[in-house]
Amino acid sequence: MQNTRLNNLLDDISRNLGQWFINPWRRTSLLIISFLVGSFMGTVVATTAGQQESIDIIIAAIITLITEIGSKVFYSLKPQHKHILGIESLNYFKVGFIYSMYVEAFKLGS
Repeated sequence: MQNTRLNNLLDDISRNLGQWFINPWRRTSLLIISFLVGSFMGTVVATTAGQQESIDIIIAAIITLITEIGSKVFYSLKPQHKHILGIESLNYFKVGFIYSMYVEAFKLGS
C-alpha cells in the first residue's frame, strides 16, 4: 500500500484505539456492550421475523447457518488469536444473540 496521509491517519487511529483498549476495564466493558447489543439484535430479529409468518423458516435457517459458521471460525482459531479484541467481541455478540433467541423461544412457549 502507498504511504498516503489517509493511510497514516487510519494507522494512527487504530494504534490509539488499540492502546486505549489495553485497559482491562475498557476491554471488559466493550465485551459486555457487545453481548448486550447481540441480545438486543436477537430480540429485534425474532420480533420482526415473527411479523411475517411466511419467512420464518428461511430466517431460522439463515440465522443458524451464520451462528454455526461463526462458531466454527472462532473455535478453530489458535488460543493466542482468540484474544484479539475484534474477534472476541464478535463472539460475545454471537453468544448474546443466541441467548436472546432462547429467551424469545421460552417467551413464546409460555
